[in-house]
Amino acid sequence: MNVKIQSIKFTADKKLIDFINQKVNKLERLFDNIIDADVYLRADKPQEITNKSVEIRLNVPGADLFAHKQCSSFEEAVDECVDALKNQVKKHKEKVKGA
Repeated sequence: MNVKIQSIKFTADKKLIDFINQKVNKLERLFDNIIDADVYLRADKPQEITNKSVEIRLNVPGADLFAHKQCSSFEEAVDECVDALKNQVKKHKEKVKGA
């Protein structure tokens, strides 16, 4: 799976990029037809505690799966997005099996 990571208004470090790749690539274990993943990182409103925003869009045949989370760290937001996408991938997989 091809993972494209875009950080908006800042530069993501290698450690964060490796963390994201590791987490997102685990989704491929659930459903091997995932074509690619787009990850958008954004730091919003510095005065707020939960100002780290992560959006992940998975391109799968027949659908686009999407999750958006805002947390106090990018790692936490990525974890929550991946958890949400796991459920969506499982539902999509069952839907494809049933069709």
